[in-house]
Amino acid sequence: MCSEEVRSLPSDLGAIRIADDVVAVIAGLAAVEVEGVAAMSGGIAGGIAEVLGRRNLAKGVKVEVGSEEAKIDIFIIVKYGIRIPDVAWEIQENVKRAVERMTGLNVLQVNVHVQGVSFPHKDKESGDKEGEITVK
Repeated sequence: MCSEEVRSLPSDLGAIRIADDVVAVIAGLAAVEVEGVAAMSGGIAGGIAEVLGRRNLAKGVKVEVGSEEAKIDIFIIVKYGIRIPDVAWEIQENVKRAVERMTGLNVLQVNVHVQGVSFPHKDKESGDKEGEITVK
């Protein structure tokens, strides 16, 4: 979902290089900290990587990083019963704060794409579990 490019930030002592993947990981971790986010939605490629045992911390995140700014798209699945606009707003604030604090980039946009809703259901043998229904 994100590119392998590395961006340089100006510095008096030399260049500071931040890979797009680093920004994506920071954004992804900040998004899943928000109450009401059931999971990140990484599409089919992300699902295959998880099955193969490779955990992708940038799953569900697409970034566009310029020389001093960033635009971020977050793809999530929300828990049933949670007010979606509140979750989306909190994700925007948390991601913006984390990326700006850790990278020094100016975050211009954090676009939240709700890809589905996770519904709780009871499993006869093991008790409560969460299932997932995605809406496309």
